[in-house]
Amino acid sequence: MTAKSVWNNCLLFIKDNIQLQAYKTWFEPIIPVKLEGNILSVQVPSKFFYEWLEEHYINLLKLSLNKELGEDAKLVYIIKMENSFGSTKSFTEKIPSQYKPEIESQSIETSTNYLKSELTNPFVIPGIRNLKIDSQLNPNYNFNNFLEGDSNRLARSAGYAVSNRPGGTSFNPLLIFGGVGLGKTHLANAIGVNIKQKFPEKTVLYISAEKFTQQYIESVKKNNRNDFIHFYQIIDVLIIDDVQFFSGKSGTQDVFFHIFNHLHQNGKQVILTSDKAPVDMQEIEQRLLSRFKWGLSAELQTPDFETRISIIKNKLALDGVEIDNEIIFYIAKHIKTNIRELEGAIISLLAQSSFNKKKITIELAKIIVDNFVKNTKKEISIDHIQKVVSDYFQMDVTTLQSKTRKRYIVQARQLAMFFSKKFTKASLASIGAKIGHRDHATVLHACKTVDNLAFTDKQFRKYVDDLTKKFSD
Repeated sequence: MTAKSVWNNCLLFIKDNIQLQAYKTWFEPIIPVKLEGNILSVQVPSKFFYEWLEEHYINLLKLSLNKELGEDAKLVYIIKMENSFGSTKSFTEKIPSQYKPEIESQSIETSTNYLKSELTNPFVIPGIRNLKIDSQLNPNYNFNNFLEGDSNRLARSAGYAVSNRPGGTSFNPLLIFGGVGLGKTHLANAIGVNIKQKFPEKTVLYISAEKFTQQYIESVKKNNRNDFIHFYQIIDVLIIDDVQFFSGKSGTQDVFFHIFNHLHQNGKQVILTSDKAPVDMQEIEQRLLSRFKWGLSAELQTPDFETRISIIKNKLALDGVEIDNEIIFYIAKHIKTNIRELEGAIISLLAQSSFNKKKITIELAKIIVDNFVKNTKKEISIDHIQKVVSDYFQMDVTTLQSKTRKRYIVQARQLAMFFSKKFTKASLASIGAKIGHRDHATVLHACKTVDNLAFTDKQFRKYVDDLTKKFSD
């Protein structure tokens, strides 16, 4: 089997399904280049050509490739272009096909009793009885571009398991938590998109906690709270993003409690995201928190160096750009906080290169990274806190993390845990894992000890004040 033979078979299928003129215009100029496993690379005349194929013939291409190479078949476009930087040599863009099945609106059959009372759909104009629900999923957020690493392996694996058996696993609810820009929304959408592809008959709904709250307030104003509850009770897979925004909103928590109970008891899947672990959520009713813990709470952590490199390479591949590994390693080394900042730096780098006709060099990357880091709000990390506390007590970080029970080292370690909880959004378990592989109970005890000693011990209070000032500078 060669690239040419596979493509010729694809062409036979395509020719039977489109008009002859369209076939001659858009498919005859395509040249098969390479076949690697289930990946077929073809050369097209221009970027416009590629964009037209993707917009108008992607489903046909997908069907023909699946017929030849199986369900996991992939298509890569190769575009030879003139160099923008003055060189006589042409350069090559390699762009993978962006096949995304359209997520159609979902029809729901509901009881005639509710239809008679004109059940209200919060997402459509009041009075419409035939409920058509837009899932509100973003097909760009899928498992194909959610790269697995040590920082997200548990959450991704659990999410994938849920997407294959919604409501049929012990991960119900699935609570995905972690700091800003680590991919919570991406993963939640990816689960929903995968469910819609595998189970098109299931009603999937993605909604932010803020929008849910607004809809609830509107339902109270219009005196149709029961309709609001019933609408959400007929959803098969409910995804609520940023559930921590329910904090302090007793009415919203109460209505969600009833919705959650109904969905869970009827084998429906609930997926939640939050920037905090359940144990760290403030002003959330205990009965609701206990239900969050029924399933699985999976944390997304800051990606490690290898994962950051993979993310950069994937982003560049999707944009059809190739740059030196030296530049990739530099960006991955200096932007560590989250994935959003990492992708933002890549976009800035490509924009500078494109608009200013500058070649992508390590010097340009340094300028972009320096400006990006400078203009981005600096977040205090657990590693930074450990370094500051260690320096303050004139010890190295290894000593602070050690198992020794010497009083001054224990106090330094407790202070590091206390400030990590205060200044970061990391869970107690994550803090403990970073500071000497302790468990969350040790961190909780450390925080309580610091609070008590700061109140009763003048010298210890000075430690707290001095370190607080250092972190504020």
